[in-house]
Amino acid sequence: MVHARWAVACLLSVVLFVGVVANAGAADNAVKAIPPPQAVSQAGPEYRMGPEDQIRVSVWENAQLTLDLVVRPDGKISMPLIQDVTAEGQTAAGLATQIQQKLTTFIKEPQVSVIVLQVNAPKFFVIGNVTRPGTYPLRGETSILQALSLAGGFTQFASPRSIKLIRNAAGKQEVRKVNYNKMIDEDGEGNYILKSGDTIVVP
Repeated sequence: MVHARWAVACLLSVVLFVGVVANAGAADNAVKAIPPPQAVSQAGPEYRMGPEDQIRVSVWENAQLTLDLVVRPDGKISMPLIQDVTAEGQTAAGLATQIQQKLTTFIKEPQVSVIVLQVNAPKFFVIGNVTRPGTYPLRGETSILQALSLAGGFTQFASPRSIKLIRNAAGKQEVRKVNYNKMIDEDGEGNYILKSGDTIVVP
């Protein structure tokens, strides 16, 4: 009889020990749970956003205002409370500041961050007598001189005084004549800042 009681007591001790170990293991797993990876910006701090770029706006401790958005063709995004905000031409930090200022009307000391999730980079084109004609991503402010540099400069057959900048504006094609010699003068005449879709033609 004594032996039977001793066996039961030992069995209960083993069951309790296993239960404690299992609970401890579960606690360890809870503590060591790996948090989900945070999104990483796909653009540098100087990148200026444009239409079709995908961004994430985060407002600290406000899930309703933490949103993944796409910059509309008109260059704006829409958010609750503050409606339309211009994103085109802004850096991520600049847009965050703009959103923060607008939210102060509704939220006390909002903390806002913006990251670029996907760059659907606008492009420009360089064709004609340059070393590397082709399509180039338009990142930030880029002038005609900078674009020509990216294209490797002129070939020996180029006519630098007869460059053309072709731009689509409001559905119409606009052609501007550019003289390289005037661009490199002190006034920089004709050294326009490019827009998405611009074409530089070097005859």
